[in-house]
Amino acid sequence: MDKILEAVVMSSYPNNVKQGLVRRVIEAAKQPMDSEQCWSMLELSTKLYLTGDTKYKREIGKEVLEVYGHYHPEEFEEFFNVRFLLSLLQEGYGPLGKRSHYVLDYIQLGLQFVLESPSANSIFSLLRIEVLRKVCERPSPKQCAKISKLLTHHPQCIPVGKHQLLFCQQLIRCIGQFQCVSEGEEEIMEFLEQVNKVSGLLQRIWRTQTSAILPSLKELFTIISSTEEQEAPSNALASVVQFVPLELMDGVIRNLTNDDSITDVQMMMAIGRMIDWVSWPLGKNIDKWIIALLKGLAAVKKFSILIEVTLSKIEKVFSKLLYPIVREGALSVLQYMLLSFQHSHEAFHLLLPHIPRLVASLKKEDSNSATSSLEQLAELIHCMFFRFSGFPDLYEPVLEAVKALPIPNEDRIKHLLGQNAWTSQKNELACFYPRLASKSETGKIGLINLGNTCYMNSIIQSLFMASDFRHSVLNLTEGNSQPLMTKLQWLFAFLEHSQRPAISPESFLSASWPPWFTPGAQQDCSEYLKYLLDRLHEEEKTGKRIYQKLKESSLMSQAVEHHYLNKTLIEKMFGGKMMTKIRCLKCLNVSSREEAFTDLSLAFPPSDRNVRGSTSVLPVEEIGPQFIEPPENAGQLMGSPWIQRKAPMASDHAAPSVSVETLGFQEPGEATNPIRGNDVGVDAAKDPLSTFGEQACAPKDSRSVPDLINYFLSPERLTAENKYHCEKCASLQDAEKVAELTEGPHYLILTLLRFSFDPRTMKRKKILDNVSIPVVLKLPILVAPEETEEACQHGKDGPVPGSGFMTVVYDLCSVVVHSGISSESGHYYCYSRECTDTIPHGQPRDGVPKPASDKQLDFEIQWYLFNDTRVSFSSFESVSNVTSFFPKDTAYVLFYRQRPGRQSCLLHEALAEAGRLHGEPSLHKDLMEAISKDNILFLQEQEKEARNRAAYISALPKSPLWWRDLDRDKDDDSSSGGCSPAAGGGGSGSFHGLVF
Repeated sequence: MDKILEAVVMSSYPNNVKQGLVRRVIEAAKQPMDSEQCWSMLELSTKLYLTGDTKYKREIGKEVLEVYGHYHPEEFEEFFNVRFLLSLLQEGYGPLGKRSHYVLDYIQLGLQFVLESPSANSIFSLLRIEVLRKVCERPSPKQCAKISKLLTHHPQCIPVGKHQLLFCQQLIRCIGQFQCVSEGEEEIMEFLEQVNKVSGLLQRIWRTQTSAILPSLKELFTIISSTEEQEAPSNALASVVQFVPLELMDGVIRNLTNDDSITDVQMMMAIGRMIDWVSWPLGKNIDKWIIALLKGLAAVKKFSILIEVTLSKIEKVFSKLLYPIVREGALSVLQYMLLSFQHSHEAFHLLLPHIPRLVASLKKEDSNSATSSLEQLAELIHCMFFRFSGFPDLYEPVLEAVKALPIPNEDRIKHLLGQNAWTSQKNELACFYPRLASKSETGKIGLINLGNTCYMNSIIQSLFMASDFRHSVLNLTEGNSQPLMTKLQWLFAFLEHSQRPAISPESFLSASWPPWFTPGAQQDCSEYLKYLLDRLHEEEKTGKRIYQKLKESSLMSQAVEHHYLNKTLIEKMFGGKMMTKIRCLKCLNVSSREEAFTDLSLAFPPSDRNVRGSTSVLPVEEIGPQFIEPPENAGQLMGSPWIQRKAPMASDHAAPSVSVETLGFQEPGEATNPIRGNDVGVDAAKDPLSTFGEQACAPKDSRSVPDLINYFLSPERLTAENKYHCEKCASLQDAEKVAELTEGPHYLILTLLRFSFDPRTMKRKKILDNVSIPVVLKLPILVAPEETEEACQHGKDGPVPGSGFMTVVYDLCSVVVHSGISSESGHYYCYSRECTDTIPHGQPRDGVPKPASDKQLDFEIQWYLFNDTRVSFSSFESVSNVTSFFPKDTAYVLFYRQRPGRQSCLLHEALAEAGRLHGEPSLHKDLMEAISKDNILFLQEQEKEARNRAAYISALPKSPLWWRDLDRDKDDDSSSGGCSPAAGGGGSGSFHGLVF
């Protein structure tokens, strides 16, 4: 019968004819048959099944085997013996070099007929040993899947005891070597099915033997943490982790992170490879394990590992958001990586170029998954904007991309950031930033944030960029006996000469710290600035004089020399004077008091008052001493002192008004007429720079700095509870109070009072109104009659005829911006430029006086953006538009520098003379040596860190082609597939790129 069957199978008859003949043979086999005939048929069917070159032959062999196993069990058991199976497993079947791939399938097929036989236990024992041996030989994914299928159907064949543990470990090693060699979608799906069968076997074993789980995971960690030069382990290992019970997670992570035998490089390798597992489709809980290990590393303060891994992997994780099949897990990992990386903006900024393209792709996809991911991504981005504010130039395209998406409230943002931070002790991360970084391309140096110290950093950078002040501080003599000023000198010197990209102001912070400030909490930068200037002033005022070079100036009379030498440096640079006058509205008596100031605090007018043209507040162009001289007719006062003043006619003897102005361009011979609205001093068609006039003027629905100054200088009515006690009347009376500037400071500091107390919430709230900032400002300064005459004779800044007021021009040099909605939170950064005189100080040597207005407004002076450690180039356009793009980012403290003029000529000339005599500030020996040593130390640190990072980076799993995911989305809009960005039916290339 075996000959007949073989002849039929090998014949050239059509398959349907063959099938009929085979059926007859099979039916005959169900009848009683002698042992020899059974053996012949079993040998033939084994041959067909194992070596048949067609699926048809193998199917016939299978059918015959099943018939003989069912109807001739004794003969089958005798044939299917241990020796035969051992030969099959160890030597194979078929010609040498063409061994059958179906041995395991054959054994699985035959086992079902010998389960109850006496030889069954011997067969099981044999298979327990042989499957372990097979796994140790690292079979292909296909063969591993067959072993798993065999053991799943016949668990009696699974190794037991120590062998079972070894089997699990070796099976994991096999999975670690799995590679999908084909890019066809069918082959990839087959590969995934094979991997799932193998990992499913592990799950089956772990369910019955939980003691095997931890040793298996240890083997897994050994594989992924290996630093030997070899091919990276397969991402298929992700399929193993998904079957580990989550209740074991805490213990496993705790043991790993506290194991001293695991080096940092091994740990970095392991977590890096685990993060790559986000690419594995259909895996469950993989993101939970990745996040748990990241949190575990944070708990043991392995910050260097977290930093390196985050910066090297975050872009790859981000790119996986394009693929719906892995998007959920990738987004979870991305959220934790970003929200925990709070010591530096580096990780978030790596993603900025890719965000607009991803958002566009998700919007195009228009699925529930994409919509949900977009909302979560937008929330994440706003958290990063909140945490790392001060980068308007970088954030503008991203803000544009997500502007239509929901914005989380501040409480939600604070909750997310507080929940995910690596540590609540921010100073623990101070040593990790800046990383191996070069000095900013601007040549400027940043300041390290020591834990919510951006308020100090922005003030220090603004003071440093005030070049006259900086030079004076750097020129201090070594034994000046001013401890705080000396520390400021050292800080300025390092900002000027250090090779570091950023330096730590820790020493200066501890010396200048206001005692009522809470460590680690956000503070008011204006409050800090006032305290700092007052401390420096009082310190010098005690008798330790500085800036003795002014004595050497032959240009000063003895009286003027005495006047200036009695001033401290803070008074010379930031000190101004203001006259406050109060007039009793009954007896018309005027009392006055002159006060010194270092800054002007500008309140916002009530919302129901319009500072332009309102009858309740003096218009811009009419600020002046309207009520100082008592009128001839007291009846004039019967009306309200707030009545609108008319512009004086030519025949009037009243003093003309003086306005606070923003300045356009003036020709040398022009009068200093007030500029209002969009008027500019030069025809816009003639001067390309006249667009400044547009920059300086506020939109109609917003306020400007001149508006706030005019409101500050406008008369105030003292009535009701605020009545004035008139000494002449000896009683409380209605009165009118006005403030006038009598001496303009060299550097004018303006603080916009944005924070007010809200009695309803019992908290300080922030006024978010946009205030336009003029790059040039003109202030009215009240001068004595003799000074007015002297100024006219010298041809300096001309006063308004007969007014007693003189116009002083200021150039904007720094703007400190507060980002946030309350004074107790948020972030400070500053824009600065270095304003210097573009013409020589003092009078030319030929004796011909040159008006100060000869100085052209220089719009090419470079602006810089100082944001803690980061310093970048910027522009006045960015300064002007920052609040438009980021409503919570508002100008708070402004620094203006006075142009050389009558009032400031003495100081300007003294500074110029000192500059000609001494050139650049010469630092004393100890300071120069300290800077030189620190620069050498920094170079050594760079070399050491470069070596360490090289070791780290070389240890990290290589993933050089991650960006193709994003590029593919841009370049290949036609692709579609279950794993492609478009999420349709099936682009095989993108599928392979995703998984492998």
